[in-house]
Amino acid sequence: MQDLEVVEDNRMSKLLIGLVLDGIGMISFSIPFLGEFSDVVWAPIAAIIMAKMYKGRVGKVASVLTFLEEIIPFTDVIPSFTLTWIYTYFFTRQPKEFKEQ
Repeated sequence: MQDLEVVEDNRMSKLLIGLVLDGIGMISFSIPFLGEFSDVVWAPIAAIIMAKMYKGRVGKVASVLTFLEEIIPFTDVIPSFTLTWIYTYFFTRQPKEFKEQ
């Protein structure tokens, strides 16, 4: 049961971190002209963070999509970290050791 609590804490940590990182990505959208230039710096940073947060295939695909979402103008409003969290914890199969018995 204690392992399940650790997993729940990890989920909430990732959600909070993801919300903050999505907020950072959206802040640049609110600054006309300067915001799009800051995306050139933020896009690779966000992609690296995404790959570190989510391992395996999900992390690789999400990091590429995050990079594209941040680098393409006017797409900063897409909350890629939050969407990846939702996909990971609601649409993928959970490992057997974390299922309640």
